[in-house]
Amino acid sequence: MAQDAPRRQPTLDEVAELAGVSRSVASRALNNAPHVSRVKREAVARAVRRLGYVPNSTARALATRQTGAAALVVSGEDPSIFADPFFAQVIVGASAALEEADLHLMLCLAASDRGRRRVEELLRSNGADGVMLMALREDDPLARMAERATMPVVFGGRPVGSVPRWYVDVDNAGGAREATEYLISLGRRRVAALCGRLDTEAGRARYRGYRGAVLAAGLDPFPPRAGDFTESSGAAAMTALLADRPDVDAVFAANDNMGVGALRALREAGRRVPDDVAVVGFDDLAVAQVSDPPLTTVHQPIQALGRETARMLAALVNGQDPSALILPTRLVIRASA
Repeated sequence: MAQDAPRRQPTLDEVAELAGVSRSVASRALNNAPHVSRVKREAVARAVRRLGYVPNSTARALATRQTGAAALVVSGEDPSIFADPFFAQVIVGASAALEEADLHLMLCLAASDRGRRRVEELLRSNGADGVMLMALREDDPLARMAERATMPVVFGGRPVGSVPRWYVDVDNAGGAREATEYLISLGRRRVAALCGRLDTEAGRARYRGYRGAVLAAGLDPFPPRAGDFTESSGAAAMTALLADRPDVDAVFAANDNMGVGALRALREAGRRVPDDVAVVGFDDLAVAQVSDPPLTTVHQPIQALGRETARMLAALVNGQDPSALILPTRLVIRASA
């Protein structure tokens, strides 16, 4: 008489599905790891009892090494960078997505030698379940550290000169091209670009978009006027541009902070906006709505950038293999152009 086939043991994935949580949350709940809510712990416990799940000892040993935390590492030296409206929105988006995944958010600055050593130690010691890297510059040591890391790493914005496997970015070149095409459609023929940092991919891509649109229209592109994405650098670049090319009739600024700085410099120089010089920015921060005049700009989904970067990292932590993502931009027309 044939014997009954042995009963298949339930899996952790089935426990997670029945409990209505992710696999990593179920694993942390079973191992009394931090950052799991009481409600989810109880849901996992009920699923374990119902399924008769018995944890695998090897899997348990691996699971206990999870920290329940994800690090957002920014290549900057000044802690006030986290108060910048751009990064503040990134943090809001990332924090919301990590909360859904029951991962705690850690913030790290890593431009100084000391900051880089801390991040390197974090990566080497697996002090987090994964890392999100942002604002990398050309030849940034963080990119090389990420290549050696054994934990999941997701780039928020592509680094210069490489295309990592996992990243979330916005269509920087496409947005800049649309902004420049709009200025040209207004009849402007001497269109300049105030660039952000050209040792970042965002700064370079936005200049490429500007330059492509100008060349396609049969016009001569201006050499890049580099700044550092701050209002003061936008004002300085605009002042220098007016001294060299007083005939300029339109400006694409690489972000809203630089655009607002350009508006200030034009006002101080007695130039009317948009009558004499039209200005378009990039980001669609709150400052663009209250500037004088309100700034026409390229909207990029900043909170979504943080949210999707965090979701991609959570997927990797859960053993999935997500695809890289490019988020769209759109032009927002206001009074400056």
